Amino acid sequence: MTPQTLPHPTAPQAPRTGPDASCATPQAPPPATDLRALALRHGLTVSGARPSLPAYVRQLWSRRDFITAFATARLTAQYSQARLGQVWQVMTPLLNAAVYYVIFGVVMNAKHGVPDYVPFLMTGIFVWTFTADTVLAGTRAISGNLGLVRALHFPRASLPISLALQQLQQLLLSLTALTALLLCCGEFPTWSWLLAVPALCCQALFNTGVALALARLAARTPDISQLMPFVLRTWMYASGAMWSIRALASGGRFPDGVVLALQCNPAAVYIDLMRFALIESYTADQLPPHVWALAAGWAALAFAGGFIWFWKAEETYGRG
Repeated sequence: MTPQTLPHPTAPQAPRTGPDASCATPQAPPPATDLRALALRHGLTVSGARPSLPAYVRQLWSRRDFITAFATARLTAQYSQARLGQVWQVMTPLLNAAVYYVIFGVVMNAKHGVPDYVPFLMTGIFVWTFTADTVLAGTRAISGNLGLVRALHFPRASLPISLALQQLQQLLLSLTALTALLLCCGEFPTWSWLLAVPALCCQALFNTGVALALARLAARTPDISQLMPFVLRTWMYASGAMWSIRALASGGRFPDGVVLALQCNPAAVYIDLMRFALIESYTADQLPPHVWALAAGWAALAFAGGFIWFWKAEETYGRG
């Protein structure tokens, strides 16, 4: 008998062909649920996902040094190319107040019936400038720092909060000039000046909340920053920065509801509180009803609403 030739054990096998080849299919990938469970078991999360609100607040608090340093650096660099440097932080509101005094106080005679019109006007302009500059800075918080947003991972609310803090620092420097002007006009420090502290705190919270809300809007619609100067100019005229809302009410040209709406306007509320704190002739009867409740309510509503609304779009900033 002729022995059969068996294939060598190590010889390569020929690929299978024919109808049975379809049985050799690759294994299916594991289900997505298994991968998700594996990631959760090892503490992995989705890259760029929005954290929970408490975790987001903790992240912001852990970066408080960055927020403060960023605000201070922006404030220092703001007028670095100007010859007078930081002097412009005081000169800008002073020049604005001088222009408005000529237009409203002299030409339009808005000072009629308003005692101590120069302190009245100066306080209104300085306080209004704080709100206007913070709001404008908020519209550029994300769109003006896209390189930073796309390069680094950090809570994006740090940017509008830093810019709001920068404007608060600038206001505190400008208040030295306002204090000097008040002294020159015969307004000397009294216990009521301490009321300026809670008034400014409420205004700072309100401004920050509005800046957060506008930062989200402008991140998606950059045209917002072009529209804001017109909105702010209208808001300024409606806030009584250069004229007295009380004098408008006494003229009888507008219904009581319109006058009350002007008085409850948040910018007007903070301007009135600062005038009440710093100007002796500005008495409590010129304030709207429940003015401190209004100031605190506007601050809480704007800050909480603006912060939460900004946080809800955290994962979208810098994309697209």
